[in-house]
Amino acid sequence: MIAISSISFGEEVEREVLDTLRSGIVAQGPKVKRLEDEFAALVGTRHAVAVNNGTTALIAALQVQDLQPGDEVLTTPFTFVATLNAILEAGATARFADISESDFNLDPAAAAARIGDRTKVLMPVHLYGQSADMGALMPLATTHGLTVVEDAAQAHGATFEGRGAGSFGLGCFSFYATKNLTTAEGGMITTDDDATADRLRVLRNQGMRARYQYEMVGQNYRMTDLQASLALPQMATYMQQVEARRRNAEALRVGLKDVDGLILPAELSGRGHVWHQFTLLLAEDAPISRDELSERLAAKDIGSGIYYPKAVYDYECYREHPRVVIEDTPVATSVASRCLSIPVHAALSAGDVDQIVAAVRGAMEA
Repeated sequence: MIAISSISFGEEVEREVLDTLRSGIVAQGPKVKRLEDEFAALVGTRHAVAVNNGTTALIAALQVQDLQPGDEVLTTPFTFVATLNAILEAGATARFADISESDFNLDPAAAAARIGDRTKVLMPVHLYGQSADMGALMPLATTHGLTVVEDAAQAHGATFEGRGAGSFGLGCFSFYATKNLTTAEGGMITTDDDATADRLRVLRNQGMRARYQYEMVGQNYRMTDLQASLALPQMATYMQQVEARRRNAEALRVGLKDVDGLILPAELSGRGHVWHQFTLLLAEDAPISRDELSERLAAKDIGSGIYYPKAVYDYECYREHPRVVIEDTPVATSVASRCLSIPVHAALSAGDVDQIVAAVRGAMEA
């Protein structure tokens, strides 16, 4: 089976973890600080604040906004549920604007139409490794006085016009096991604002600046040095891994470019895509359905994934939730019924890519 994702650690990671174990410092310590510094350099921000997972990153970024009951966060409905759960955990109301089919991200025009008097935060999601249209979204936020919190969970090292995803507002990243960079579980918040970074560091440490010196109601959001030890060796070769993903994505695009019924993902002008996922769209008139394509690929030992099968609000636990505002998002609804991700990860060989192309072509033409 050629899996949709591949997780492996080399000897350099084993040595780093062993060094941490032998040091006796396994909770948050100097290796977390090293990872923060290196990750801030990758994104291009003054600060990076490590936390225990990507959902926590989103929650903490919203908590430091001091949102009041009724305040709204405007985001995309085509995202992993952590985006919505974080909004609700922070006590805010979630409102949704539709997406663009060209990049799967928040459509600036749709967002502009949904901004209201209670909107306080604009939360674009840089889905699949490609930045949202920050050139249009940032002026929109400025005009309406909104804070920007970027859900960059899948976009480590992605760029918009040369600027790192996560450097426009408060950037929130995930280091979950299947992400391009992983600590198994972990997250990071990036910012250029000194005061916000300071507040986040206090918040993640039970509200303490120093031991038993409580300055705010806090939480235990800390990352451990053991987690950081997994990521530190990856940082040195990360962009090489991204380049491998880009080569694989280009090979998939070339191999599938003339297949009827398939709409291929593209790196849009001015954006640096890190290809966390390579997501196909089945055309409305495709000869087979998305689910049939997935089944035919599985029969050829090709893994695939549906990210995501519904608009995030379209589940029973959210449909009647008093802080979830549901309005029509037809593009997101359509895309959710037609999307399928196929392997693009750096561990693929040229032969693997050829096998994937052949399997997709065969499935669509059968």
